[in-house]
Amino acid sequence: MTSTSATQDSYPYQNEPIWSRSEKAIARTAFDAALKRELQEVIQETKQIANQINEPADLWDLEHYLTQRRKEIDRKYEYKYSQLTHVFGRLLHEQRLCEEELRGLREDKLKSIRSFAKFLSEDAAA
Repeated sequence: MTSTSATQDSYPYQNEPIWSRSEKAIARTAFDAALKRELQEVIQETKQIANQINEPADLWDLEHYLTQRRKEIDRKYEYKYSQLTHVFGRLLHEQRLCEEELRGLREDKLKSIRSFAKFLSEDAAA
């Protein structure tokens, strides 16, 4: 009797996309670039806030800002293949990533990414 539960090309979870080696490289490059851009933005904002520190309490405002941004970034940038289409959809919606950076991904993934970005746009407009 042959088992159909595990074949070489199947993925253990039904709805998760399979990422080829070249797609993984494209995804990693796009992910890293978006993360780097967002961190650069945080650095610039932090410098602006730091330049306005006049009182000891201002230090804690800066610390609070950095803690909040770290938590947001940690939640947003989750590099798991099962989550990447949603991560990229969010980054596309936030304009932290452009579709050109995802060129080379299969159309099924791009469609899912675009769909999630559109969902977020419609949700934000409601």
